[in-house]
Amino acid sequence: MMDIDHSEDISPPATPPSYVATGSGHHQRSLSSISNMEHTMHSFNPEEMDLFCHLKTSFQQLSSREKQFLLGEIINCCDNSQLVYINSLIAPRLKVDFLKELPIEISLHILSFIDDPKTLGRIACVSTFWNSLLRDEATWKALCMKHRYRRRNSSICGGELTNPPSKRRSFSYREYFKRKYNIAAAWAQGGQVKVVEEGFADGLVTSLQFDEKFIVVGCDNHRIEVFDTNTGHKVRTLTGHEGGVWALQFMGGTSQDPERTLVSGGCDRDVRVWDLNTGRLRHVLSGHTSTVRCLKMKDKRIAVTGSRDTTLRAWDIQNGNLLHVFLGHQSSVRCLDIAGDLVVSGSYDSTARIWDLTTGQCRHVLVGHLSQIYAIVTDGYRVVTGSLGSHIRVWSVETGQCLATLYGHTSLVGQLQLSGNVLTSGGSDGCLRIWDLQRYECVQQISAHDNSVTCLQFDDRRLVSAGNDGRIKLWDMKQGKLIRTLTQPAKTVWKIQFTETKAVVLMQRRRSPEAEGVKTVMEIHNFDFGNRSLKNMPIAETMMNIDTNF
Repeated sequence: MMDIDHSEDISPPATPPSYVATGSGHHQRSLSSISNMEHTMHSFNPEEMDLFCHLKTSFQQLSSREKQFLLGEIINCCDNSQLVYINSLIAPRLKVDFLKELPIEISLHILSFIDDPKTLGRIACVSTFWNSLLRDEATWKALCMKHRYRRRNSSICGGELTNPPSKRRSFSYREYFKRKYNIAAAWAQGGQVKVVEEGFADGLVTSLQFDEKFIVVGCDNHRIEVFDTNTGHKVRTLTGHEGGVWALQFMGGTSQDPERTLVSGGCDRDVRVWDLNTGRLRHVLSGHTSTVRCLKMKDKRIAVTGSRDTTLRAWDIQNGNLLHVFLGHQSSVRCLDIAGDLVVSGSYDSTARIWDLTTGQCRHVLVGHLSQIYAIVTDGYRVVTGSLGSHIRVWSVETGQCLATLYGHTSLVGQLQLSGNVLTSGGSDGCLRIWDLQRYECVQQISAHDNSVTCLQFDDRRLVSAGNDGRIKLWDMKQGKLIRTLTQPAKTVWKIQFTETKAVVLMQRRRSPEAEGVKTVMEIHNFDFGNRSLKNMPIAETMMNIDTNF
C-alpha cells in the first residue's frame, strides 16, 4: 500500500459546475470529448473494462487529499502526449464562466454579497461579461446602502434631489459610489491642500464659516476677511466694526437662494448685516450695551444675539428692526443655539434658559450647574449644556427638568455638538467623549490632546478636533481611533470647519527661522477630485480599475 503524507492538508481545487448551458462553446467541446472517450472505451475487452471500473470505484472511495496525491503520482508517470490529452479534458472545464452560465438575476444576486469595492474592481478586470455585470445600477445602489452612502441634497449628487423630477439630471449610483469612495479615501490618505499666508493682518481669529463659494473669517482686529473657497484668493475685506469681531454667521448661496446674508457682532456692541455676495452693508443694529459674544441666525429673516450685557436680542435682519429683548440672565450670555422657534442660552450666571422666539418669553430656567456655562446645544427636544464644573447636563425642553448628568471630563467642557442621539464633547482636560443620549452613556473616550480641546466637529463617519497643543486630528467616529493628523502642528489653532468634501483650518504658525514672530495661516483641504486620477493614493488604486474599465 502507498504511504500517504497526512501532515499537510491539501485543499481541492475549485471545481466549476458540472453542467453547461445548451448551445455554448464549452458545451460543444464537452460533447466532443465525451464522444472521443466513448469511442475509445469500445476498443477495450470486458476484462479490461472491469479493471477500469474497479479502479474508478477505488478512486471514488479515497478522501479528497488521497485523490490529489494519487493524481499527482499518475501525472508524474505520464509522457508529453498523455499530458496534452489530460489538458484537453481539463481546460474546457476550467474555462467555464459560472456567472455567464447562470440566469442574469442569480449572477447579480451573487455579486450583491460582495461589499468590498476593491474586490469589485478586480472583478471588473476578469472579463468583458463580468465587467458588464458591474454596470448594473442595483449592485451599486446596494453597495451605497452597505457603506451608508446616502443620497443627500449636496454637491456630491449635484443637489438633484432639490429639483422637481422633470428637471433632475440622470443619477448613477455607480458614479455616486465611486465619487463617495474616493472622497473617503482622500480623507484617510490626505487631500489637496492650498496654503494661504497672505490676506490676514495681525490679530486673533475668532470665527469661521465657509460654503462652496466663500470663506468668511472674523478677527479681533475689527476686520472680516472674505476668501474664495476654491482658489484661496482674497475677495474683499469687510470693514466697519470698531472693535473685534467675535461672532458671525451667514445663510443663503443655494441654487434657489443665491443671495447670502451675513450677520456679525463684536466688541463695538453693534450687530451688522451684510450682503456677502457684494460686500454691501445693509444694516447696523444698535442696542446692546456690551460686547456681542454669540449669535445665531434662525433664517435669513431673524437673528438672535447674546451679549456680556446679560441680554439676548432678536432682530429682523431684513428690515433692521429689533423684535425682542430677552431679560433674565444675571451675568454675561456666553453661548446660544436655535431650533425652530426655540432659543436656548447659557450664561456665566450658571443657568441656562429656554426662550420662545415668537413671544420673547422665557419658558424655563435650567438650574443645576454650580459654575459658568460655556457651551449649549439643542435639537428642539433636548438641551445639552457644558460648564466650568466639568460635567454635562441634558435637559427636557418641554418640562425644563434635568434628564441626566454626564460625568467623565475633569475640567471645563467648552465644546459640544449634538446630532440625533449622538453627542460629542471636548474639554480642557484634552479629552473627547462620544455619548449615546438614548442610554446617557459614554461610548468612546479619546485622549486626544495634550491641552484643552479648542475645536471639534463630527459627522456620521469622522470627528475632527483641535487643541491648544497646536495639533489637528482626524478620528473614526465608530471606533474612536486616530485616522491621521490632518496637518503639521501649529503654534495655535484658531478655528476648524469641514464639509464632506473640504476642510478649512485657521492657525498661527511661526515664521521662517530668518524672520521672528508668528503669522496667521489658512489651509484649504480638498477631498473631492471629481473624475480626476487618484493614482497617488494607494487605498484607491483598485478602484481605478473600475474607472478604467467602466
